[in-house]
Amino acid sequence: MTEVSRRTLMAGAAGMAGAIAGGLGGAAAQTPAQPVAGTQSTPAPNPDAAKPDPTKASGPVQVPSAYRYKVGDVVVTAISDGMRTIPLSDTFVRNQPKDAVNAALKKAYLPENQVPISFTVLLLDIGGKKVLIDTGNGGQAGPVGLVRGTLQDLEIDPASIDQVVISHFHQDHINGLLAADGTPAFPKAQLMVPEREWAFWMDDGQMSRAPDGLKAGFQNVRRVFKPFEGKVERYAWDKEVAPGLKAVGTPGHTPGHTSFELDSGFDTLFIQSDITNLPALFVANPGWHAMFDMDAAAAEAVRRKTYDRLAADRILVAGYHFPFPGAAYLEKQGDGYRYQPVYWRPVL
Repeated sequence: MTEVSRRTLMAGAAGMAGAIAGGLGGAAAQTPAQPVAGTQSTPAPNPDAAKPDPTKASGPVQVPSAYRYKVGDVVVTAISDGMRTIPLSDTFVRNQPKDAVNAALKKAYLPENQVPISFTVLLLDIGGKKVLIDTGNGGQAGPVGLVRGTLQDLEIDPASIDQVVISHFHQDHINGLLAADGTPAFPKAQLMVPEREWAFWMDDGQMSRAPDGLKAGFQNVRRVFKPFEGKVERYAWDKEVAPGLKAVGTPGHTPGHTSFELDSGFDTLFIQSDITNLPALFVANPGWHAMFDMDAAAAEAVRRKTYDRLAADRILVAGYHFPFPGAAYLEKQGDGYRYQPVYWRPVL
């Protein structure tokens, strides 16, 4: 059983409470002119017939709220679940004064006194199987809960998803497991969750000892997973959850928080989940403690160790709360890191 101290739970309770409240194309050849009847003349070849039309795409075109890119042989589709802006509270960064946080927002050309939080789910096409990493906020009104609509725009039937892999149990990652009527949103998918995360949130003792602000999180976990009773597969860290996709333990944000490393061909993608939230604050300042982290010291240690490796090895990283499409490189810069987003390509 995962042990978390009451002090740690108290520190993370306010953060949890805030989280809960809140086609190939080309030009067709021209039709050749018909010979005059009764003659043997042959039309002259059209020198432009085989030239591609520069107005046509040479591969699948990007869809609004989705972005495709490749990691080796794997097609990664980043799917925006939307973005929410929340007021900057005095405790959003627990170990920094609000003035320092506002200064960091201003430096990043972001409005002061508010925090924009993006949500990006990843769909991986691995060997013909569709693997979804996290599920978003679910079908709620407002600026989030967009995953199902974007899947429709992509002409992907939710019933065609083969596997859903969850990183941790905060509501913005698991609520999308259920459709609006409370039934499984991905009815044919194998559901996999971190065994350490499951052990913590399903422990009645942990729930009974949790501060009031955290109890709603326990209740939400039980509500979401109830329709899947007996059908949830729990996975261990340092094991593959799909071919080439390894679960990496990165606890701190939650006790069983998990990242993933995708290796295909010569390419690697590190799917960080919630190692950090807004890059302008926490990538630039890895020592800052977000209110959502249940064990802030452990989260910081994981963040620094992970980012040092990603920066040194120039590994592409996908962040759930990074600005859409949520893929970037990190460069060591002083005590922090510089965030370099990928270049957007209109065609895969």
